[in-house]
Amino acid sequence: MSYDGFKNITIQQLEALIHLVAERSFSRAARKMFLTQPSLTKHIKNLEDAVGVKVINRQNTGVTLTLQGRFLYEYAQKILGLREGVKEKILKSMEKDSGTIDLIASTIPANYILPYILGDFNKKYPKIKVYIKTVNSEEALDMVLNKHAEIGFIGKKPLSRKINAEPIWKDRLVIAVSGTHRWSERSCITANELMDEPFVIREKGSGTREILENYLKENAGSDFRLNIVAELGSSEAIKEAIIAGLGVSFISIHAIRRELKQRLLIEIPVSGWVVERDFYVIYTRQLNLMRHQDIFLNFCKTAELA
Repeated sequence: MSYDGFKNITIQQLEALIHLVAERSFSRAARKMFLTQPSLTKHIKNLEDAVGVKVINRQNTGVTLTLQGRFLYEYAQKILGLREGVKEKILKSMEKDSGTIDLIASTIPANYILPYILGDFNKKYPKIKVYIKTVNSEEALDMVLNKHAEIGFIGKKPLSRKINAEPIWKDRLVIAVSGTHRWSERSCITANELMDEPFVIREKGSGTREILENYLKENAGSDFRLNIVAELGSSEAIKEAIIAGLGVSFISIHAIRRELKQRLLIEIPVSGWVVERDFYVIYTRQLNLMRHQDIFLNFCKTAELA
């Protein structure tokens, strides 16, 4: 080449690459960037022209990165991360209650706790914008470790020494049955009765599942076995399965408050069992919390949960 094409790479082209990898679809990535699909396609073509090689494999199942594309994607994340970093430093130097926070959260905090907190938080701090992505606890931990998210909320204590973890909210896992289940009028059941009942459970990697499995190891006999008929990927799916009569399940009390009031679901205590846990806020030890992040975390810690 007679000139260095890399000098023609723009921030918007790098953003287009990152959104395309995240969404695996030109149309969805374009919507995320508020662009037309032809505009986003043009950004990717110009990026490939500047680099001088193909960076995206276009397939029927979506898009993947070439080897060179993976190199470029890794550095694009770092470059855009540096941009966010200088923005945060400038905001902090101005001592303004403003900024953006990228959160990752497991199912229960993301769906049943944070939305209520954010409603009140936004009224008090309208210039602090919070964005949440929902995954399971294991994925959330990985994303914080790999700096794909600044702050996370998960349902189990992480073991990594690279992570700062603070208990922030309490939770209780309860047996829920449908309003028409034969146990619905019972005041409690025994653990042995639970073994004979069809049981639905969260997927591996879920904090709820890990807490339950650890509790059973410590508190149930070696012969105790759940009759698992289905593994499902969200608390909403678990609730629908219980209501439909597929089985019963241990589920967070935060996830079923509405259904309990409507008597779509009934909480049935298990004699002698109390399954409790903490939710944790996590971030890397290297992260120096900015003013707006401190404001948000303090708000979360003092929030009154239903």
